[in-house]
Amino acid sequence: MAESASSRATRVYVNSVPVDVAADATALDAVRALDAGIAASVVAGERAIADSRGIVTPPSGPVHGGAIYRIVRKRTTGTSEPGEEA
Repeated sequence: MAESASSRATRVYVNSVPVDVAADATALDAVRALDAGIAASVVAGERAIADSRGIVTPPSGPVHGGAIYRIVRKRTTGTSEPGEEA
């Protein structure tokens, strides 16, 4: 019987901690596997997931074996209305 993608484990790293998730998991699933509280802060928009280069990756992005994710502070755009400080 063939193994389905969801039953195969893929090793990724979240904040330097190895995490095994299903092959069809998302970046958010990997974060949730490490710490549900941190995942909740990503969903709430307080934190973001960055790849090993520091580039923010979408929480819904698929994982791949050996992926490295870091949880970072969510950057604000710094936009403001005229007369207001950013």
